[in-house]
Amino acid sequence: MKQIQTISILSLSLLTLFSCAEQNDRADGYGNFEATETTISAESNGKLMAFNVEEGQQLTQGSFIGYIDTIPLALKREQLGVSKELIASKSRGVLSQINVLNAQLAAAEVNKVRIENLIRENAGTQKQLDDINGEMAVIRQQIKSIEIQNAPVMTELKSIDVQIKQINDQIAKSKIINPINGTVLAKYAEPNEITAFGKPLYKIANLSVLELRVYVSETQLSSIKIGQEVEVKIDTNEDMEAFTGTVTWIASEAEFTPKIIQTKEERVALVYAVKVNVKNDGRLKIGMPAEMNLSTNNKL
Repeated sequence: MKQIQTISILSLSLLTLFSCAEQNDRADGYGNFEATETTISAESNGKLMAFNVEEGQQLTQGSFIGYIDTIPLALKREQLGVSKELIASKSRGVLSQINVLNAQLAAAEVNKVRIENLIRENAGTQKQLDDINGEMAVIRQQIKSIEIQNAPVMTELKSIDVQIKQINDQIAKSKIINPINGTVLAKYAEPNEITAFGKPLYKIANLSVLELRVYVSETQLSSIKIGQEVEVKIDTNEDMEAFTGTVTWIASEAEFTPKIIQTKEERVALVYAVKVNVKNDGRLKIGMPAEMNLSTNNKL
């Protein structure tokens, strides 16, 4: 009987030890790697004349990728330039009339001064002064009338200038310039295809640092803070590979654990999402599962 009791106690002790070891081996959080993916779209319409992009290619910010046909835009800009010159010539004709009238007005002002001097010396008449004032009023009215006629011409010139600026902007946007450093994830177009504004050309993401989104319980929140270094592990052929990560974000509101994380009982619990940045040496991939340990010293 004693032998049976001893065996039972020993079995219970071993079971408790294995349970504790299993509990200690569990990670503090589970999740998948993510990256900020940017879809680059066409900003102009036309034929894709050149497009030098391949999936997996490393691109730097500001690098020239290709361009969309700009001949129609260049021809339209040239046509607007001809129209502007034609309208400007009309405007110059109107302004020449104003210059003539301004010269007449200046001559009339000189005559007015002369008549005023004659009147002071009793050598001139009031009628002469009234006549010259009337003549100057007529000239001013003519100048004002011509300026009113020229206003629409000047407005049209400004409108053409705006249209030329718009075309120059479209021509500039016909050049495909890569906006960020990263790796091409997908390619959606080929050279000589017809593209349109907003049509996706390729997708790119910076894979030098990946983001691991994990979920922790409310009781673990006191043990984690932004800027804290944590251990991140991924599965390998033989064992688990460890990386160092940095906590960059902690959710302010709780949510239900995603179904892909852990057991049925734990899926009904409210947890908090945490983002951990991990430097990628090329082995980490988008969507790869991983686990997080808040401390490497609390695991037996």
